[in-house]
Order: sequence, then structure tokens, then C-alpha cells
Amino acid sequence: MFMDIDRLRKVEFERRYIDGMRPIFNRKALFSDTTEEFVTPAEPNPYSEVTIRFRAELNNIDRVFLVHKSTKYLMLKESSDEYFDYFSCQMEVENEEFSYYFEVEAGKISCIYDIRGVTKEAAAEYNFRILPGFKTPDWAKGAVMYQIYVDRFYNGDPTNDVLTDEYEYIGEKTVRVADWNQYPAAMDVREFYGGDLQGVLDKMDYLQDLGVDVIYFNPLFVSPSNHKYDIQDYDYIDPHVGKIISDEGELLHPDQRENRFATRYIDRVTNKINLEASNELFVKVVEEAHRRGMRVILDGVFNHCGSFNKWMDRERIYENAEGYEKGAFVSKESPYHDYFHFYNEDAWPYNGSYDGWWGHDTLPKLNYEKSRELLEYVIGIGVKWVSPPFNVDGWRLDVAADLGHSSEFNHYFWQEFRRAIREANPDAIVLAEHYGSPREWLNGKEWDTVMNYDAFMEPVTWFLTGMEKHSDDFRADLLGNADSFKGAMEHHMANFTMPSLLIAMNELSNHDHSRFLTRTNKKVGRINTLGSYAANEDVNKAVMREAVVMQMTWPGAPTVYYGDEAGVCGFTDPDNRRTYPWGNEDHELICFHREMILIHKMCPEILKGSLKYLLGEYNLIGYGRFDKNAQTVVIINNNNYEVQKEVSVWVAGIPRDGVSMKRLMLSYSDGFSTKEESYPVKGGKIHLQLPPVSAIVLRHEKADL
Repeated sequence: MFMDIDRLRKVEFERRYIDGMRPIFNRKALFSDTTEEFVTPAEPNPYSEVTIRFRAELNNIDRVFLVHKSTKYLMLKESSDEYFDYFSCQMEVENEEFSYYFEVEAGKISCIYDIRGVTKEAAAEYNFRILPGFKTPDWAKGAVMYQIYVDRFYNGDPTNDVLTDEYEYIGEKTVRVADWNQYPAAMDVREFYGGDLQGVLDKMDYLQDLGVDVIYFNPLFVSPSNHKYDIQDYDYIDPHVGKIISDEGELLHPDQRENRFATRYIDRVTNKINLEASNELFVKVVEEAHRRGMRVILDGVFNHCGSFNKWMDRERIYENAEGYEKGAFVSKESPYHDYFHFYNEDAWPYNGSYDGWWGHDTLPKLNYEKSRELLEYVIGIGVKWVSPPFNVDGWRLDVAADLGHSSEFNHYFWQEFRRAIREANPDAIVLAEHYGSPREWLNGKEWDTVMNYDAFMEPVTWFLTGMEKHSDDFRADLLGNADSFKGAMEHHMANFTMPSLLIAMNELSNHDHSRFLTRTNKKVGRINTLGSYAANEDVNKAVMREAVVMQMTWPGAPTVYYGDEAGVCGFTDPDNRRTYPWGNEDHELICFHREMILIHKMCPEILKGSLKYLLGEYNLIGYGRFDKNAQTVVIINNNNYEVQKEVSVWVAGIPRDGVSMKRLMLSYSDGFSTKEESYPVKGGKIHLQLPPVSAIVLRHEKADL
């Protein structure tokens, strides 16, 4: 029987050459990538065998070669189904990057197939790539992350709030904001709303109900600002978000400007009773998250610390505190002298001539090259928090490419950091903040992945809103530009290998950029030019829902910035750091997020499957996510009018006739629906009537599943 089918296929193939006619070469059917369906195993060990596969239309091509280092390897037909042939070859990988592309022949026609799809010429930057030995945590693949800027999430313990006049920071004294709903001021760094870890514990039910898999915390360590990217003590959670037991001393008097007189602050943040109690509370947070099946990621700020840091002590907080050494600012003989670079070695005591990150004297740059002790200490900090009793599940690394004073040292540091983290906790993630290509760090030995600006946030934002991610520019030429969207995605996704891509942090908003909902109003500016209320005006929730549909169906780990799901607006920082609107939530938008998160989780092909573009026109894009068992199709109509469209879905592996696709979600101008509808597939296509500003999610699953 097998031979009869094979003979019939051969006859059909030969029929296409009658009278010397060229074969009907179906380029659209060609496909491969590096998901586990096409590379087995998907994360191979060094010096092992890998099976690589390629798909073509049934009996449509003569030969396909895998090309590696200019050598061609003939791929043999491994299997066929009703519509496709699958070719494979076994390759031996060593302990270095294995890159390749395909060359396809059909009669006199030939083409190259790489990450871009069908192309005329190969380009090394678009080769498929495998990194033997590089494995990323399975729990992070497609995980739904939730970013919490803790001061603005929920105040669960008013007794630990930063007080008005508690200390001074950047020229003014601290302010405790009494009105939770007050918008952040233009200079917001020293204003505190009181959100804390007890507040996160109090809202664990909410996070679990939303469908959160991972909590990513902005920095929690002792720090003088509300953003906490100016770390004062890496060993302890800040008692202002943790627990204050000892609360002695005084606030700054009206005529006092020096923090050495801020005795209440000094007691709060240097007293080991408070510090240990805060660490213990954090242990409870992690344990509760783990009990509910959620992971926890901390923010690691290792390029620089803060001027308040106990190693520097520019504010002289630790100068007379019990149990602390003299800081490098205070004394030339400080054990931390070499942790920093001082331009003037003759200016002690109280030497302010140190190197600050981007010239900021509140952010002393750490001088690792001069101090092996500092390097080992900071890597030890990384290990400490992923180990018992804290057991966090990984790190997000702030400005990771800036660390050190040379590229060589930067790579050395991150290799040492990742090695140590993985030895301490083999399942921990190492995720970096980075703008631009991350390829040189995503080498299997340094970062696992990045916050995905280039291959998610920016292309989605430009396509749906035409806005730059800070709301600093509007580009009419990029709004609705499907070709630019596809080109940007293909180009930037090529810098990832699949293990990195599937865990990339796919955000619409975060603490450094305007809120996505605000970008939908296409207003260019910030609060200093437009004011806070302009961020709320003329927003389009239907466009926001389109973006969420893409976020929850694109390869990677969708990451919700706290409050985005509740309708929070805001220009770029600090306006994007508004409080979560408890009691004033947009419940419909929360419900929409919950439904899309559920769809994301119930579809394995979305978590780990292949991506195939199906449609690309002005303000109209479509793509499929698929594996051997199921296919999800997503169509986005960003036009302000209805569109009728026939979409070819067979290229995503959907049978061409005799099946229907089930609608999981329809979002439109006035709301959304999860009511199931069936869409018959005829001739490999589905007919869609797309409402204005809409998104539809359809799915087909094999009947025997």
C-alpha cells in the first residue's frame, strides 16, 4: 500500500512536467523553524545528534538541501500527509553555534529558505541557529508575567510608609502622598504612595484569578527613591516595603538638610531588626506565590548602586551606625574604596569626585575591574536570592550591557553570573534589559533572554498606533504598515534562538515608557508639555484590546505592567507609574485580559509552536501559531471600517476542506465576545467579516485529541 501511494505521488509529480512546462512551485507551502517540531531535540546537548526537518507541498519539489558552512546536505523525505511532504536529515552538533539555511530545487527553479522565508540569496544574519547546551527554563516558555512597581500597587501596611520629611533626596525632602489616586508629579522620585509587599500578599487572589504565572518586581532592596534603581543595601529588602519593627529617631527638622540628622530613617534602614524582618516577609511572599503555582523574579541593578549605598555612604547614614564599615565617600581607608573610581585621590574625607553612571552622582558606577572582592560579592548577591530561604526564580538585569568598563569584561561578568546562578538554582532565569541587538549576549552562556523591545513592543506599537514607545513621536508611515511590521519582526527575531525567543518578555508598557493605552490617543508629548490629564484623553480601548490579543498569541512570555489590565493611562515616566486604581478599575478590560490569558494558556501551540504570517495589508495582519496537533489563527483589522477577507490558513497546517475553525475571541470597537462560532475551511481558506478595529482568534484541533 505504501508503494502504491508513493507511485501515485510520483506520477502526479511527473504530470506537472508535460510538454516541458515548469512545475507549479508552491513557495507558500515551504516552512521550517527551530521549534521542537522542526528541530529534535529543540535544546540539544553538545556533541549530540539533531534531527532537522523541512516542509514542502506534497510532491512539489525535487530536492531540498540543508546548507551548513557552505556544505550541502541532502534531506530525505521522512513522512507525508494529505498535503505536505516532510524532509529531514540528522546532523552532528558540537559545542558551538550551529547555523544553517535551506536550498530548495523544483525543476529549474531554486530558492533559499531562511528565517525570512523564501528569498533569493542567503545572508548569515538570517540563518537558523542552534546553541548546543543552551537550555532555558520550561516554566518560562510562554509564561504570563506581571510587573509590579511595588510603591504603586497596593498599600497593605501603612505603618511602614515613607514619611514626609523623613529624609532628603535630590534637593528636597520626602513626601508621603495622602491621596492614593493622585497623579505622579513631574519630579516624582521622592514621593511615596505606600505600596508594599504586604499589599502584594493581600492581592494574591487577584493575581491568581487573572492568570499570572510570574511576578516580576521592580527593585525591592533598601533604596531612597520610589523606583529603587539606586540601591542602598543589596542584602536586604527595604523595610519601607517590608516590615518596620524598630522605629526610633526623628524626622528632619525644617532647617535640616543633611541626612546624617535623619535619625528615624537611619534606624528604619540600618537596624538589623527591621532588615531581617523585611527579608522574612519577602520569604513569605515567595512561598505564597510558589504555593499558588507562581514564580518570582527580582530586579538586579548591578551596573551602579546609589549614593546612599553603605559602600559609598555619601549621605553619611552609616558613618556612625553600629555594625557598618566606613563608606568610600567618608574615608580613603574604607574597605570599599576600590568598589568605585575616584577622579581625585586627595579629596578625603567626603570625596565626591567619583564616577557616576551617565554622570549622575546619585548613581555611582561600580568599578568591578579594580575589585575582585566586589565582583564576587555581587555575584554572591545574585546567588543568595535564588537560594534558600528566598528561592526566587531568577533575575531581570537593569542596563545589563552597561556593566563594567569594557565589552570584554561585560561578557566575562555575565558568563560568571549566569554560571553561578544556574549552579545555585538550575531552573532560574537570567533576563536582561537591553535596547538594540542582544545577539552577542544570547550565546547560551550569558543572558537567557531580554525585555523584548525590538521584536515585540516597538513593532506592535508602530503598527497599531504609529507612536514611539515614549509617546515622543508619531509616524504616519508606520501606522498600519504591515510590511514594516513583518520586516521588523523578522529582522529582530533573527537575533534570538528559539529557547530565548519563547521566554522573551513581551510587554506593551512598563515603568520606562508611556502606557500603551495612552499611545492609542496619538498625542505626542509628556506631562511637562501636555499635562497628566491629556494621557487619558481620546484613548481607544479597542486598539488596546488588539494589542493584548497580539501580546497573548505572539511567541514569548506576555508581560502585563500592573494596571494596564485595569485601564491605567500615563505618559512616560514618572507618569507611567500611577497607582493601581483599586475601586476604579475598568472591569471589562480586566475581564478581557483574563479571557486572553486563558486562551494563551489553553493552547500549547501558542506557548511553544511555530509562527507563520498569513496576511499583510494596510492596517491588516494575520498569522498562525501551530504544532502537529492544533493551529491558532489571529487576524487584526486596525481599520476604522469593516473588512471582508478570505484568508489562506492551510499554510499553518490546517486541513484544506472538511473542517471548521472555532472562534475563541472576537474583539471589536464596542467590546468583545467569547461566544463560540464556527468558520468552515474551504479550499484552504476561511471567509471573515472583520468589524472595525477588531481582532479575532480562531482555532482548529485534531479530532482525535
